[in-house]
Amino acid sequence: MREYSGRRSPQRPPQAARLAARSVEAVPWLDLERFLGHWHGVAWLPLPAQRRCAGELTLEYAPRDDGLIAVHSACLDEEGHLGESHGVLRQPEPLREPAKLQLRFAPAWLDRLRFVWNEHWVIGLDRDYRWAMVGEPRRRYLWILGREARMDYHLFEDLKAIARRMGYDLAPLIVPRRHAD
Repeated sequence: MREYSGRRSPQRPPQAARLAARSVEAVPWLDLERFLGHWHGVAWLPLPAQRRCAGELTLEYAPRDDGLIAVHSACLDEEGHLGESHGVLRQPEPLREPAKLQLRFAPAWLDRLRFVWNEHWVIGLDRDYRWAMVGEPRRRYLWILGREARMDYHLFEDLKAIARRMGYDLAPLIVPRRHAD
């Protein structure tokens, strides 16, 4: 069931780990049609709009008529209130770098401005698209996603180890209690 294997690196302070870390790299393949659909957030380093998320986080990726991808993010806060945001995803280089996606939550009239688009790279992906890890090169945001709300504990730990090797500081990682078995 495991997609990745290998030795675990010794724990180091975040600064030392970042110096020795591999760069954040997108996977070399991505079938966007298979990536679309419903995903559960198993754990995440949140976007500002997701910082209050304490419970269930879901992401829905759906095709639009204009070739872009609609993104709907929903989560529950500590009081059980639903927070939602809607964004748009694009694939700037579908043939050369298919997994280097870009996401924006700004209004459509701002889409020509480069700074409204955030990197949204698929940096880990199951061959059967059962789980994915999405991040960005500056290591500010990270999502460990699954098609199911629960993820195998050992797989979850392997994915966290991969993120650490890429230089992510997982101390502020949000992990809802029920997600890792």
